Amino acid sequence: MLRDSSTRDSSTRDSSTRDSFVEDSFSRFPSQSNIYGLCQAGSQQLLAATLKGKVVCFRYQELQHKVRPVAKEVQFTYIPVDAEIVSIDAFNKSPPNRGLVVGITFIKDSGDKATPFLNIYCDYEPGSEFNLDSIAQSCLNLELQFTPFQLYHTEVKCADGGSETVFLLSGHDQRIHLYKENASLHQFEEQPVEKLFPELQQLPSNVLWLDVLSIPAGRRLSVFGCQNGVVGLALVDQTGPEVVQSWRVQFDSPISTVLLFPLSCPTEPTEPTEPGATRNVEMGSYNLLVTSTIEMAVIFRDVQDRGLSLFTCLSESDQWDGVLSALVLDLDFDGQKEVLLGTYGQELLCYKLQAAGGGGGSGGHFQLQWRRSFKSPVLSVIYLDLTGDGVRELAVLTLKGLHILQHSLTSTADLLVQRLTRRLSALAVASEPDSHKPRQKTESEAPPDESAAQTSSD
Repeated sequence: MLRDSSTRDSSTRDSSTRDSFVEDSFSRFPSQSNIYGLCQAGSQQLLAATLKGKVVCFRYQELQHKVRPVAKEVQFTYIPVDAEIVSIDAFNKSPPNRGLVVGITFIKDSGDKATPFLNIYCDYEPGSEFNLDSIAQSCLNLELQFTPFQLYHTEVKCADGGSETVFLLSGHDQRIHLYKENASLHQFEEQPVEKLFPELQQLPSNVLWLDVLSIPAGRRLSVFGCQNGVVGLALVDQTGPEVVQSWRVQFDSPISTVLLFPLSCPTEPTEPTEPGATRNVEMGSYNLLVTSTIEMAVIFRDVQDRGLSLFTCLSESDQWDGVLSALVLDLDFDGQKEVLLGTYGQELLCYKLQAAGGGGGSGGHFQLQWRRSFKSPVLSVIYLDLTGDGVRELAVLTLKGLHILQHSLTSTADLLVQRLTRRLSALAVASEPDSHKPRQKTESEAPPDESAAQTSSD
């Protein structure tokens, strides 16, 4: 079991700090969902899957001159009424290709045995590539020889220098399966995962969660979390692809999520025009969040250089049963990311990095800022702009349905006014002429006699 060597003082937490979200809507599902049951489909809509074969599309649309939430069931073909959906994922094809691709795994109960499937939906007809109703009718049905878990998509580099998005599917056979589009046949095919992801071979257990992040210099970081508590991290040169370095660490309980992310650190106040403001410097390093079903959540720092040697624990993250979901995002618009954890104990926890000794670097610790309670376990969290107004909403999938939380309009408007006031003050200071500095004469402002003399000499 990992233990954090840095000091903690949870009693210093400001208990008055609260989130600035208000709940805009709640959509109750006919049956419960799971941790793999929510995905973003396009820029402004969500797909939520329930265990009893139902897929609901959630979006906002203008009705009677008002923007209102709409939850509509989508009839995806070749999903039997008695099927149990395990996971769902969707992505837009990498340019210059066009189209939305949706993947759904489910288990069909045939009476004598349960048969797993992967359905991939994609419409190739011009004009229908992004029409969800048309896409739902264009299905590639693949029977699986293993029980599916997480369905995940990521980009890979192509030989021509471009990129392509593929599906990665983990299963109970201790393998990760790769599905790549065959452009000539207009369908997806399973291909050996080691050809594009050599780091995903010889896995120690069933992988419950996977994450891949491209970083500069043509490299990527890949991480997987296993049922037996093993976390595997690899630094990969994508031109090969070739594994540059790999690390592993053992936890005492199954890994629920792993998430790679860059992180900025707060430094000393700098701008005189913005009293109390801090400058957030992107460190150029990457971090790894690991959550498990029993232990505290852990963040490994500077993993591309230090591997899994430097870490900090998120105190109190083990006080509300197991952590089921995680997200790293900037919730308060200060340029510094927060860490959100969703727990089986029906709590959403928000942590923020506190600088160590007034400096940045890889020091500091993560402090619990606020928590929000729900009426059932929190399974998944996504942050996206559903309404198209430029401010994102927080979609929280629980066991019973989908909550949409919006930023408080009052606090958001106040923050906008403050930012505009600071910007105007800074512009005013910059535009003021310096009366103490002598004005330089330009060539066009030379005295007439000097100009005439110059002309006659020419």
